[in-house]
Amino acid sequence: MSRLLDAVQAALAAEHATLYGYGVVGGRMEKDRQDEARAAYDAHRARRDALRREVRDLGGKPEAAAAAYALPFAVPDSAAAVRLAAELEDRLAGVYADLVRASEGTRRREAAGSLREAAVRSVRWRGSGVTFPGLPERTASEGPSPSGSSAPGTAPGSL
Repeated sequence: MSRLLDAVQAALAAEHATLYGYGVVGGRMEKDRQDEARAAYDAHRARRDALRREVRDLGGKPEAAAAAYALPFAVPDSAAAVRLAAELEDRLAGVYADLVRASEGTRRREAAGSLREAAVRSVRWRGSGVTFPGLPERTASEGPSPSGSSAPGTAPGSL
C-alpha cells in the first residue's frame, strides 16, 4: 500500500472510532450540549463517507468499522462525555496531521481543513487548546498523545 493510502485508511479508521465515541458522548451529554454533539457526529459521519470514497479512488478497499471500541476512560456522566469528546478530537487531529504530511495539493488542503476542524471542536469541548494541534511532539501539554496509524482509535477495538 502507498503511504497516502495508508494515511487515508488510518483517517478512515479514526473516523469510525470517533463515531463510536460520539455515540457514547451523545448518550451521556447534558441536554444543553446535545445539539453540539449531534453536529459533530454528523460532520464525522460525512467525513467518514468521504474517506471511504477516497480509499476506493486510490484503489483500496475501505476499512470497515469494528463492532465496538474500548473507551480511554469510563464515561458515567456529562462531564466525562465532554472530556471524551475533546479526547476524540485531539486523537483525530493527530491522524489528520499524518494525512497532511502524506498528501499534496487539494488532498493536503482538505486534510489540513479536517485537522483544523478537529482542533476547533476540541477547544470548544475543553475550553482551551494546544499550541500545535495534531503534533504532540511540539506541544507542552501533560504528555504526548498518539499520532498516526499507531494511535489508539485507529486500530479496531480501541479509541
